[in-house]
Amino acid sequence: MFGKKRKDTVRKSYDSARQEPVIISSICNGERVAGFRDIHSKKVEEVMCIRSPKDLEEFAAIYGIRLEDIKRDW
Repeated sequence: MFGKKRKDTVRKSYDSARQEPVIISSICNGERVAGFRDIHSKKVEEVMCIRSPKDLEEFAAIYGIRLEDIKRDW
């Protein structure tokens, strides 16, 4: 009854013509955030906090992105 809820991976989309997937890493405390950067304005839309490699894999699975295609920024 009070067991752990099962997480189903719901596929979401983003505008790949206007946005690129990116991981923003803080050089101060090492915090990482996954999101999408607008190609023209360079503004970042933060989607989720990355605390482990599993979180990064989940982000890639939700949006159908290969891990190699995610850019890193500091």
